[in-house]
Amino acid sequence: MAEEAQVTGTEAGASFDSAWEDVRADGDIQYEVVSPPEPPETPQWWLDFLEWLAEIAAPVAEAIADAWPVIRIVLLLLLAIGVLTLLWVILSPFWEEWRGRKPRAEAYWEPEAAAARQLLDEAELLADAGRFDEATHLLLYRSIEDIKKRKPNLLRPSSTSREIGRFDSLPQTARAMFEIIADQVERSVFKATPIGEEGWTRSRDAYRNFALPKSWKAGTGR
Repeated sequence: MAEEAQVTGTEAGASFDSAWEDVRADGDIQYEVVSPPEPPETPQWWLDFLEWLAEIAAPVAEAIADAWPVIRIVLLLLLAIGVLTLLWVILSPFWEEWRGRKPRAEAYWEPEAAAARQLLDEAELLADAGRFDEATHLLLYRSIEDIKKRKPNLLRPSSTSREIGRFDSLPQTARAMFEIIADQVERSVFKATPIGEEGWTRSRDAYRNFALPKSWKAGTGR
């Protein structure tokens, strides 16, 4: 048995060696190390172009190097401007919202003189006819319309005359005028108390002192 196994192993080895020699003898398979091909030579025109480019770029590079302290300052300024601009874009909505919530400083405001004179004359005609309620209501409604034109975002449909007279964004003189006229109108509407000549006179004087201080006379249009 041992002899048979040895013979079988010898035959197998001889068979492998023969197969290996056959493979090595195959000319389609490369076994030798081949050196890589030489790279192609750089065209002369390309070398000339690089040399020309270096001659052109050298003065520019030298100028940039000489001016670098100034260029660095300019770049830092541009960077600072860019950062500030970015911060403004991000924070400006919050700033506007904060400004909208903060009470603004009182600004002087009064109706246009010609419109105020015409309004007083119209109201005076109603009062001369004994229609004091209508005359007082006219002063109030026209004043509200004037505020809507000047401050369109201030009033809401639910705003009452008394509320308007308390807005911090209105001048003190306007608030005082609204308080007097609104008081007369509320008595007329909610207490069913007609506005008499006294109430009308107080309302007219309040509006006149606000819109045309010391410059209007009833029925004159001046």
